[in-house]
Amino acid sequence: MRKNRAMVHSVAMLALDGVVGFDLGVPPQVFGAARDAGNGFLYSVTTCGDGPGPVRPERGGFLVVPDHDLSPLATADTVLVPGVSGGTTMTDGKVSPAVTEALRAAHARGARIISICTGASVLAAAGLLDGRTAASHWAWAKRLTRLYPQVHWDFDVLFVDDGDVLTSAGVAAGVDLCLHVIRQDHGSLVANQAARRCVVAPWRDGGQAQYIEQPVPAVAGSGTEPARAWALSRLAEQVSLEDLAGHARMSVRTFTRRFRDETGLSPLQWLLQQRVAHARLLLESTDLSVDVVARRAGLGSATALRQHLRATIGVAPSAYRRAFRQT
Repeated sequence: MRKNRAMVHSVAMLALDGVVGFDLGVPPQVFGAARDAGNGFLYSVTTCGDGPGPVRPERGGFLVVPDHDLSPLATADTVLVPGVSGGTTMTDGKVSPAVTEALRAAHARGARIISICTGASVLAAAGLLDGRTAASHWAWAKRLTRLYPQVHWDFDVLFVDDGDVLTSAGVAAGVDLCLHVIRQDHGSLVANQAARRCVVAPWRDGGQAQYIEQPVPAVAGSGTEPARAWALSRLAEQVSLEDLAGHARMSVRTFTRRFRDETGLSPLQWLLQQRVAHARLLLESTDLSVDVVARRAGLGSATALRQHLRATIGVAPSAYRRAFRQT
């Protein structure tokens, strides 16, 4: 039995010139995979454009012809902006008055606003990210920071949930954000089933670091990013503060200060956070015993994992695994 259409959550996806094809394809696929107990669709996704005519993606040799103009933004439960490349929001910090008005009106009436990757630039240009924390692709950090200094950009996370406005990093992080929205709306079971239909991992926490390409710094002491990347590849090993500082070629004191400036955490707090996140991923995606998960995450023992998981999200490893691995 199909779900009553009146109960289906409507998503209006705004495709602008330079739209990123992958970002445009993710929401219909992921939201379309979210079903109720009777296999009824829980979301409907429509594609809108700024005026008549086709939209040319950033690359790919094809055109996108939206089914609608901006009018669905006036009634949609969620408004979603995929990434854009080469448009005015990425070059001049501007968006058309019609798009600005439609986005602001949607937000003012209570619609949930979402962006994927550089779609955040459209929200920023419309003034919806002023004073907020937002995510986008790390490769555009300098440009977005320059164009939109009023936004508190976080380029180290997969997505940011700021309540009524949610933003994600690039490419596959859009999948994570869509699954996060489904999990918020309908719970872990529905989100996990949607992930299985899409053949993707059911969960990566929003605070997980992006897989950032880190060039070898030309000058010693230019940042703590390489040390963080080095530590992430060695979570199962014992990594000390001295090891991290040595890898960054800094004194422990300087490294600790720089690390806190860049992440808001002490090095050991950050390392523990990453280990717990990795343990959660192993619990939900493998059948490894709790002891093995604890060792592979660098937490030492099942007892330590239980303590840290309870402190972080309030559940035991076995309960967490049951919640995320139901069939």
